[in-house]
Parts: sequence; structure tokens; C-alpha cells
Amino acid sequence: MKRAERLVAMTQILMAKPNQLLSLSSLAECFGAGKSTISEDLLTVREGFAISKRGYIETLSGAAGGVRYIPEISFEEADKFLSGLAGRLSDKERILAGGYLYMTDLLFDPAVVHPLGLMFARVFRSERPDAVVTIETKGIPLALECAGALGVPMVIVRHGNKVTEGSSVNINFVSGSSQRIQTMSLSRRALEPGKRVLIIDDFIKAGGTTKGMMDLMGEFGANVVGIGMLMESALGDGPKLVRDYRVLLRLTELELSGRVTVVPVTY
Repeated sequence: MKRAERLVAMTQILMAKPNQLLSLSSLAECFGAGKSTISEDLLTVREGFAISKRGYIETLSGAAGGVRYIPEISFEEADKFLSGLAGRLSDKERILAGGYLYMTDLLFDPAVVHPLGLMFARVFRSERPDAVVTIETKGIPLALECAGALGVPMVIVRHGNKVTEGSSVNINFVSGSSQRIQTMSLSRRALEPGKRVLIIDDFIKAGGTTKGMMDLMGEFGANVVGIGMLMESALGDGPKLVRDYRVLLRLTELELSGRVTVVPVTY
């Protein structure tokens, strides 16, 4: 394999296995090259990531060391993407009966949720979460992309018991917007006690569901190290039931007559 071909293949391997530690020995064996040659190639790959701002290569020394790729997104690319997404969500055709905003098509589009997951990962990486927690269903793609970028598992809180989940912990919570008592559930096997968790969801209005997830994490002895929301409502819904959350978009106007405004939030 020529060096140019090896560099492309090595970059593909690193990007396909984000946050996974790869030893120099395994890479040398894969390409049939010496460790010194692989080390020189990795320097070139590292420079390429630095220039493109697509992430960076982290090196761990020692017998059990190696390299791993940490995916990221540049601030410039993130700002441009959020501005475009805000414009798409500000389309009056997305207004639904009852004063809701249709977002499902975008939330299940990999081209949309992948960069959003990278943004959340960059914001909360320093908190070193052990797991990303969300509630079914629309927050799942966001949480999964974020978990992948952080290299941690995702945990899904259910709206009710499922026999396939085994023994579960259930709590009642009051929806902040409708003021109705609802139930959420999490399998005892889904999360070990004492973990550091990051809560990711698609929308926050009054914060009742998010507060419920925080209380549920308390039942597991988990430490909530961060809360990330794709969008928050700023339509005069009153004070939120949770604080210290990070948001990427803000809904500032929604009228059934055909006016909707979504703006990006600097983070």
C-alpha cells in the first residue's frame, strides 16, 4: 500500500471507531508496516484533523497506550449549521394544530442529528459523563449521536413499564406544561448506581419532564453532570422547573395565523 493510500485508510479507521483506543501494534499489523512508519503517518493525520477542525488525535503512552480519534465540530461550522436549521424550523408550514411545531422529520435525519450530537459532546465532554440519558422517543437520535461522539452508552427512560425491561424503577412526575401526573420508568439493569449522567432531549417548555428525569436519576444514585436541549420555548410559559441547562435553539414566536420564529443560541 502506498503512503497516500495508507493515510486515507488510517483516517477512515480512526473516524469509524471514535473514542476507541487503537494500539500502534494493531495498526502496524493491519498495514504491514513498522511502528515508526505508523507513528509518522499518525502525525500527518493529526495535522490534517487540526486543519480541517474535524476533531483531534489523542495519544496515550505506555505499554497499554495507543491513539484514539476524538470527533468534534468547529464553532464556525456549528454556527452556520444552527442558523440554517433555525431557518428550516421557522417555516410556517411546520405549525400544527394546537400550537405545536413539527420537528420529527429533522430529528430522525442523520445529516441533521450528527452535527447536533457533536455540538452537545463538545459542550459536555469536560464533565466526563459515563452515560447519556434521554426519554422516548424524539430525543433518542440526538442522545445516540451525542453518546457516540462521547464514547459512552445511551440509556432510554420509558413512559411506562415494559415486560422486556425486567425489574424497573418507576416515578410519577407532573408535566410542567399540562400539569398532568405522568409516569416514567427505567430498568434497574440499564444504569449502574453512582454513574455520572448527561441528560439530552429535543425540547423543553416548562421543564417537568426534565425534572422528572433528574428525580429518577436520584433513585439510581446517579450524578447529573449536565442537561442539553435542542430547543427551548420562550413563549411566556413561566419559569422553568430546571436550571443550568444548555440549549442550541430558541422558539421565540409561534402563532396559528402562520408566524413562527426559531433563532440559534450562542453556546
